[in-house]
Amino acid sequence: MADRPGDPWDRRVASGLAFLRRRLAGEYEVDEFGFDPDLTEAVFHPVLRVLYRDWFRTEVTGIEDVPTDGAGLVVGNHSGTVALDALILSAALHDQHPAHRFLRLLGADLVFRMPVVSELARKSGGTVACTPDAERLLGAGELVGVFPEGFKGIGKLYADRYKLQRFGRGGFVSAALRTGTPIVPVAIVGGEEIYPMLADIKPLARLLKLPYFPVTPTFPWLGPLGMIPLPSKWLIEFCPPIPTAHLTDSADDPLVVFNLADQVRETIQQTLHRLLERRPDPFGP
Repeated sequence: MADRPGDPWDRRVASGLAFLRRRLAGEYEVDEFGFDPDLTEAVFHPVLRVLYRDWFRTEVTGIEDVPTDGAGLVVGNHSGTVALDALILSAALHDQHPAHRFLRLLGADLVFRMPVVSELARKSGGTVACTPDAERLLGAGELVGVFPEGFKGIGKLYADRYKLQRFGRGGFVSAALRTGTPIVPVAIVGGEEIYPMLADIKPLARLLKLPYFPVTPTFPWLGPLGMIPLPSKWLIEFCPPIPTAHLTDSADDPLVVFNLADQVRETIQQTLHRLLERRPDPFGP
């Protein structure tokens, strides 16, 4: 029988009440990192879903290249002045993956020094971007997300959009090698246009102890309204996984680590070029 017009709202209300009952009764689990899957699926992802589906009109391809089970290291390009791309990636992957897998994001120290942001990051599955935490998650069979460009990626000027920055010292590669985890490169187009950074006021950034202080077409001129992201068109493509199980004995070999990191970086860069050709208009349908 077809749903009546009020049925979707009835289901949402029932789902919300069930969520409240679970929270009040303590019928939910939190792991050693602070990850709360019940809260993430019921509260965080619905908000992000509105952004990635409706506001950014995100198209996801290559989801079949993300492991169905077991460990996987998803490595992406970083951009956008605010690290919204990591959150969009995690929500889109969870929704579109056949196994609805959670992506355990690795974040910068600064994220976990901010009182409210730190708590939200932990509850949504994030942890500090360090090799020991990455290895523990991968060893437990989790899907881990990392953005090796760090602040260099999200803090670059709009003139340098979609040009990958240096990948650091390759700690993510070492973690993958030690655990024999496949590396899945992912290219994200769309994040560069949400807050186009025209300038970086470095003295103000130093004063506020921030990695950069952005000037965009809307911020700081419009105040809080300047934090509304522009509705760019997003394309996310997962690339074929790069196996590492045969290289577990080379986790401490700088040459192997560098070459593998460079292979991942080049794969993402070439995929970005191809996706940009598919999306000539940054704000198109």
